Amino acid sequence: MQDRAKWTQQRERGSVWAIRVAVWLALHAGRAVLRVLLVPVCAYFMLVPSPWQRASRDYLPRALGRKARFSDGWRHCQCFAQCLLDRIYLLHGQRARFDVRLVGGPVIDRMRGDGLGDGLGAGKGVLLFGAHLGSFEVTRAAGHATACAPISLVMYEDNAKKTGAVLGAINPALQLEIISLGRPQAMLAVRDRLMDGHLVGVLPDRSISDERRVRIDFLGAPAWFPEGPFRMASLLGYPVVFMLGLYRGGRRYDVVFEDLGDPSDVQATMRRYVALLERYCREAPYNWFNFYDFWA
Repeated sequence: MQDRAKWTQQRERGSVWAIRVAVWLALHAGRAVLRVLLVPVCAYFMLVPSPWQRASRDYLPRALGRKARFSDGWRHCQCFAQCLLDRIYLLHGQRARFDVRLVGGPVIDRMRGDGLGDGLGAGKGVLLFGAHLGSFEVTRAAGHATACAPISLVMYEDNAKKTGAVLGAINPALQLEIISLGRPQAMLAVRDRLMDGHLVGVLPDRSISDERRVRIDFLGAPAWFPEGPFRMASLLGYPVVFMLGLYRGGRRYDVVFEDLGDPSDVQATMRRYVALLERYCREAPYNWFNFYDFWA
């Protein structure tokens, strides 16, 4: 296996000033104007060869179950761009702009109701296992509204520092607390947040190094999934919930929560996670944002 996953080596596109301009326009010109401006941006990405384009062409036929057309690639690009745009509003605390439907919200309430002693007084911590499918930001907004708990995210930040710095400045009060992958103290930080009653989001559809991985059939072909997050869940012993925020067009999002079962059975939890991921990829195919050779 390679020492560093390919997706971590992809350079972050766009300059800080361009990102700042986009944020300013979104907050001052409005969503309708920005949606129009997304058209030439997507046209550029559709016409200029790039790793994004190759990854989209590889993924879409698997999820659609047929040959992908140009219109499918266009919808894929538009979905990604729209989720990025909406992230600005969600970080600005404007959740009321969107029609968000909760699917399985009581799952988190039930798990947090077990009580773990001191916590934050609102229940025990829960691990939220998501993916680069749809919008994590809308999931965070809905999860916070549902469980009234702080939410942290375990992620690899090194190839998105510019975007993170600008978006974090939009509303520092709502800035996501990041537990950075690749640091030796990451697992201790996760444990501490869970003990304090946090919801801790993990996106185990990517790995960052030569960590132990398991090959599981996904969308018709074997793909590698990191075992580490599932082993961590087993060791920590906290409830694990599958989560996604799927963009449905317009202002509509579906936020999905599903119980992943007993985390002590690592292989069974992994298989259920991958099965759910495949199901929602087929149901909402344009929401997939892993833009690299996932099946390599």
